[in-house]
Amino acid sequence: MSPLARWCHRHRLAVVLLWVGLLLTLGAGVGAVGSAFGNSPTSQNTDSAKATALLERASNSAAGKSGRVVWQVAGGKVTEPAAERAMAGALDRIADAPGVASVSSPYTPAGRAQISEDGGTAYATVAFERDVADTRIEHVKELATAPESGGLHIALNGQAFTVNPKPNAVADAMGIALAFVVLLLVFRAVWVAALPIITAIVGVGTSAVAVMLLSHVITLSDTTLTLGSLIGLGVGIDYALFIVNRHRANLKAGMGVAESTAKALNTSGRAVVFAGLTVVVALLGMLTLNVGIINGMAIGAAVTVVLTVLAAITLLPALLGMIGPRVLSRRERRAPGGPAGASAHGTGPWGRWAQRVQARPRTLGLAALAVLVALAFPALSLRLGASDDGNLPTTSTNRQAYDMIAEGFGPGFNGPLVLAVEAPTAAAKAAEKKLVADLEQVDRVVSATAAPMKEGQTVGVISIVPATSPQSAATSDLIGHLRSEVIPPAERGTSMRVYVGGTTAGNDDFAAVLMGKLPVFVLVIAALGFLLLTVAFRSLLIPAVGAVLNILSIGVAFGTIVVVFQYGFGASLLGLGAAGPIESFVPILVVGIMFGLSMDYQVFLVSRMREEWSHTGAGHRAVRVGQAETGRVIAVAAAIMFCVFGSFVFGGMRVISEFGLSLAVAVALDALLIRMVVVPALMHLCGRANWWLPRWLDKAMPRVSVEGPADEPRPRSVQ
Repeated sequence: MSPLARWCHRHRLAVVLLWVGLLLTLGAGVGAVGSAFGNSPTSQNTDSAKATALLERASNSAAGKSGRVVWQVAGGKVTEPAAERAMAGALDRIADAPGVASVSSPYTPAGRAQISEDGGTAYATVAFERDVADTRIEHVKELATAPESGGLHIALNGQAFTVNPKPNAVADAMGIALAFVVLLLVFRAVWVAALPIITAIVGVGTSAVAVMLLSHVITLSDTTLTLGSLIGLGVGIDYALFIVNRHRANLKAGMGVAESTAKALNTSGRAVVFAGLTVVVALLGMLTLNVGIINGMAIGAAVTVVLTVLAAITLLPALLGMIGPRVLSRRERRAPGGPAGASAHGTGPWGRWAQRVQARPRTLGLAALAVLVALAFPALSLRLGASDDGNLPTTSTNRQAYDMIAEGFGPGFNGPLVLAVEAPTAAAKAAEKKLVADLEQVDRVVSATAAPMKEGQTVGVISIVPATSPQSAATSDLIGHLRSEVIPPAERGTSMRVYVGGTTAGNDDFAAVLMGKLPVFVLVIAALGFLLLTVAFRSLLIPAVGAVLNILSIGVAFGTIVVVFQYGFGASLLGLGAAGPIESFVPILVVGIMFGLSMDYQVFLVSRMREEWSHTGAGHRAVRVGQAETGRVIAVAAAIMFCVFGSFVFGGMRVISEFGLSLAVAVALDALLIRMVVVPALMHLCGRANWWLPRWLDKAMPRVSVEGPADEPRPRSVQ
């Protein structure tokens, strides 16, 4: 990669202008055509998907979204004259508003069931025309909440009135600011702190506009941009930092700027490319799951990683050429020529720590493993599902409406089950009536109601209100009980076919589909990671250890989000709403992302060990030197990722908060405990076996140099 570095250094102004031109050109394209984000179907060939398809084919309704207006009277009843007059008037105005298809009011004979038994809570359903403009929905919100007073509390929820939290730009900026502070405190040079951040921002910014344009070609979720920003900023800053750190060491050893840049890119730059490749492979491995929403997120994140790597190996060398020796602090510039690898000989905190690990590998390794296993243990109780209004902060109108409905009508009313009934004959219709009667006798079923079927209609709808909330494990058990124990006997001997659907059942099915594919996915990317590291380091033991420890890192990530989001410990303090199941697709994405990031640290750590082994053939020395010389930069990189990922926890989006917290904690512990304790401890214990590879396999594999030329070992002593 030296020729690329020299070219970028020689044409540094042109390289910077090319990146600026690329960003502006893509931005102009977005300005012209915008973006087209959308969600693809989340599950296929499931019971709930069949129910949804059947109901959509049978429906002749032209209505689009719908929502609920919920109100309570403090210490009174909603039928009191003042409350009824205020709300009935508001509902009349809503019915006359543009874009509204219909309003079902509780103040009509047909709507009496929309008033709770105690009379304190009521709701109205507002159905909108198809493709109604957002401005018209906002107008209806204003009309609905206008009568609110001290004694009358009004809240909104439902599909039409759902308020999706927007990313918090301030929280994102805080992550970048903290990363800058960490770099400045460690290296005491402004340009060292600024260059990695500038490079990452350019890479992420370019990828963001590229992903917006890509959304016109493939289906991408609207969370793809935020997820890409989360990953891109973390890896982009880290990748640039590894190159800058090597460049600084070269300058201190007396090299010129051009020569130093070329050597930094030919060593650490190679490791960056290889590390980026492992992240991309892990992300694209998600395509094997063939789940639309995950495919889009994986492709968008992979595009971000590719562009941040390109920025690190092209834009960064150009910027290094522009600032020259100022990448060193003034004190360092006044005293050049110091030994670049002094820490390898035991000086400095990381050199001393490397010696300590070498002296007590069993004790320290087992202690670190015990901590990691304890943190990963809660992952065994991981329960997947989907967040709903009940997980929002109590200040949200959607959460308030959810709580009011649960209080007035029961928790299950927030997530009724919808049974699609295929009844083509009179006997099948009679079987449907019998099924409704049977359903009312089932435990944990509050009510079961069948919508009247019109003349000639062959598809019926049964609505079931469970006794438990949509996210309750008991509701999931009820869905399974209906499908396995209640519905099959009712279908037997008839032409009636029944499918359990609705949002709650759909979320359960999606979670089941992903959980079924998760083990295969873990094995696929673990195998790919093993192959990549085997080719890179020409070893069987190091890739095997890396794959196992990466799975342990993933366990720590899962354990963290289970404790905070599923158990609810600390969730309210972080402003993350109530406890609930983990979003179904979060573990899949965490597996792919965390596996790639863990491999990054493994590559940077072991590539330096491999480089030392190649030059000396001394096993223990190679491990000690590699750990000592990469310890500080890996710790700083982990601190940066912790700051960047951690800032997304406060971004206001539960899904992104789950990603941010799991990745922040797992990356920090992966770097500090696994890469700085467990990996070197195991390598000290294994000695020469670390670099063993069967001769026939060595000849058969292609030769890929991660750490630069001259990577063949010249065996000497093993110390």
